[in-house]
Amino acid sequence: MKPTFEGRGAGKVIIFGEHAVVYGVPGIAAGIERGAVAHASQTGERSTLRLGTSEVYSDDLSSDLARSFASLLAPETAPLSVTARADIPPGGGLGCSAALGVAIARAVLLATEASDEQAVFERAMAWERVYHGNPSGIDTAAALLGTFLRYERGQKPNELATSKDLWLAVGYSGKSASTKTMVEGIAELQHSAPALHRRFLEGVHALVEQAERCLAATQEDELGALFDANQQLLREVHLSTESIDDMCHVAREAGAKGVKLTGSGGGGSVIALGGFGAPDEANSSAAERARRIADAWSARGYLSFPTRIRARQSGSKA
Repeated sequence: MKPTFEGRGAGKVIIFGEHAVVYGVPGIAAGIERGAVAHASQTGERSTLRLGTSEVYSDDLSSDLARSFASLLAPETAPLSVTARADIPPGGGLGCSAALGVAIARAVLLATEASDEQAVFERAMAWERVYHGNPSGIDTAAALLGTFLRYERGQKPNELATSKDLWLAVGYSGKSASTKTMVEGIAELQHSAPALHRRFLEGVHALVEQAERCLAATQEDELGALFDANQQLLREVHLSTESIDDMCHVAREAGAKGVKLTGSGGGGSVIALGGFGAPDEANSSAAERARRIADAWSARGYLSFPTRIRARQSGSKA
């Protein structure tokens, strides 16, 4: 029996910086522990990928899924049988595509040669380009590293150090809006409400700088207040929705330290801060708070789950 090789990729949340990064403001994103997993084994036939109920062949380029799979494989790759699944909703702003790309790339490289993280990144980016044209790479970097990243337009993401795991509740509103439409709406504010546009960018920039200090010092109450302040800024530029506002209210009632939408807005997902916990401590008060918030969202019909962002002791380039 031929061995099977496993690869994993993290889902992604934007902690601070939605939309402002387009204008040169730094942002903070993170890879969460829930994401995607893939398994690869060698086969004597042509390479196949099974994802849910879909099955594609690398030499049949009639779909985006098949083209992305083919782009991830090196020309000399021996035929492989790959299966993959994601534990995060597609279209929810949680980096589902990038998580799958990283998971599949890791499994493929393990099955065919010595795994190298730079090679994983490059293969996963090839996968992403099929779907997104010219992706920034932040989703793939978060999926690869599974921790906090500071990112700024035109620069490589920098890993941020923190000594404790951060627990979050993640909830999907059930509706998604076009990222392009949301970006265009913010751009329009430059002309229709320039003072509001400027206040939004300046406010987000200040929050990002404060958030970096809170992460380094593991100050959860202060970080939660920044979540709430960021959500208020996002509401002022019309990125929140009735469902997101409802989710924010439910999360606060359940004890969230802070809560905000994550991603492009107009729908998508919400993150609520449970707090910091010792590394790999699954029963901390922060973890219990995140579970309680997720349960409260689930009771209202929202797809939700608790998750954590793993601590890293020192920063490095992504």
